[in-house]
Amino acid sequence: MNDKTKEQAAKGPVLRLSQVTRRFGEGDHVVDVLKGVDLRLMPGELVALVGPSGAGKSTLLHITGLLEQPSSGRVLIESQDCAAMGDAERTRLRRDTIGFVYQFHHLLPEFSALENVMVPQMINGLSRKQARDRSAQLLKMVGLDQRMDHRPAKLSGGEQQRVAIVRAIANVPKVLLADEPTGNLDPQTAAEVFAQLTKIVRVTGLSALIATHNFELARSMDRTLEMKDGRLVERDWNAAPV
Repeated sequence: MNDKTKEQAAKGPVLRLSQVTRRFGEGDHVVDVLKGVDLRLMPGELVALVGPSGAGKSTLLHITGLLEQPSSGRVLIESQDCAAMGDAERTRLRRDTIGFVYQFHHLLPEFSALENVMVPQMINGLSRKQARDRSAQLLKMVGLDQRMDHRPAKLSGGEQQRVAIVRAIANVPKVLLADEPTGNLDPQTAAEVFAQLTKIVRVTGLSALIATHNFELARSMDRTLEMKDGRLVERDWNAAPV
């Protein structure tokens, strides 16, 4: 952690989940996906989220990102209790503090890489020039300064995903949530994209929670949390397998 991140960390977690549950269905057809999840995410942390398909990782990310309400429990972002908020306030908090990266980049095909990064900033109130200047700086940071005028179809898969990551941090969020961000990339490209993601986290001091099936990438993060039977447990990579 740099000095700024250490100062932020002293203030406590940027995001906290307390006894969060999520159930689907009703009557005899209830499925408990989350069964009392606790989570603390500190400023500047890069945290892996692992577990088998269907374990609830995506559900957890949706609740953490305020896209879904938990069945019970609390979600706090910078000590703000999101359960007590109305829809408009939750939307504002999500827009201002959370960035999302998905396995499939969802770039706008008719826009260039630069324009894709500009769009969320202009929606958030920046002028076109301000958004253009900041987008160019961000794309340069991930080595795409020579590719920023290309549309997604002219970019490789790894380049498209780097644009998606930069777009997710364009509005300077406090938390970055990523759902299998390298899942559709070959191992070498996945490693390159993850290196850029790590660089962004270290430079900006934001917190990142990254769902992945790639254990090699997970081991390189600050911590690894594993979904087991609807709960989160910290994984010790040095412990002998059970």
